[in-house]
Amino acid sequence: MSRLTLALDVMGGDIGPRITIPASLKALDDDPMLSLLLFGDSRQIQPELDKASDKISPNIRERLVIRHVSHTIENSQSVTDALRHSKGTSMRLAIEAVQCGEAQGCASGGNTGALMGLAKVILQPLKGIQRPALVSVLPTMDGNHSVMLDLGANIDCDAENLYQFALMGAIFAENRLNLVFPRVALLNIGVEAIKGYKSIREASEMIKKNTALNYVGFIEGNYLLNGVADVIVSDGFAGNVALKTLEGAAQNVIGLLKGRSRNDLLKPLFGWLMKILFRESYQRLRSINPEQYNGASLIGLTSVVVKSHGSANINAFTNAIKDAALQVRQQIPQKILDGLNK
Repeated sequence: MSRLTLALDVMGGDIGPRITIPASLKALDDDPMLSLLLFGDSRQIQPELDKASDKISPNIRERLVIRHVSHTIENSQSVTDALRHSKGTSMRLAIEAVQCGEAQGCASGGNTGALMGLAKVILQPLKGIQRPALVSVLPTMDGNHSVMLDLGANIDCDAENLYQFALMGAIFAENRLNLVFPRVALLNIGVEAIKGYKSIREASEMIKKNTALNYVGFIEGNYLLNGVADVIVSDGFAGNVALKTLEGAAQNVIGLLKGRSRNDLLKPLFGWLMKILFRESYQRLRSINPEQYNGASLIGLTSVVVKSHGSANINAFTNAIKDAALQVRQQIPQKILDGLNK
């Protein structure tokens, strides 16, 4: 395990430092080779550090640097407004720390559009990539994993964009999931060749012609977690809707299995019986919980940028930090560049 430094926008997300600071401390405790630059309001950061002062060892303190920033980008800001007024914000300074070499990657739970726009301008896309994309690792019901992109960075995509997503997704899956010749599929409303938008049909033909890609055709939404493809490609609109639908459905079913009964006296017994009767299914559903795999990556950039869920809890944001560290150590951007130039 190599030493590395990550820059964190600790003001991003729905709750900010109350989540990101405990998560940062947990990540540092779990990874002795990790250092963090925390960009945010020290008046909000310090109280959270004080709360955990008895748990912060001298070794952790050495690997934790606070960079005071008084300005932030709000989730409610439009992308245009956020980019125009981004100077001096925690998100922009975290990205600039990567640009100047102070950090090797960054993570934020802030405004997705602003993060994408700033990263694209400051860090630049890899040569030959038109649009970076949001990708995430998803668990499958057979106990394995797949990757899916785009998850919201690009709402409107043409055939060339989808084709490039397929190339990047395949390289990402090879390295993150340790796969050889991963199966690539395009998300569509049917598996027949005549179905879907023209851009999807054209992308299908382009992917099919590339013998370096193991293309298995179209995939429908009901098979996303069934392990029939290792890389699932879509535009950002469909991908984001599909992902959040999966997460919401899983959380609702988990709530049912936990026994969300109106009768408080029966709730513990009902929950216990459901967990016993459906133990294996319950564990598989828990693996779909966004807390377990929080962290979508902006791939196609020259450096690692991870976008956490805005509603992430401490464990989820910790996982986003760990995901960023893993990608830096695996040299994912360089491997994508090398793969594109083969």
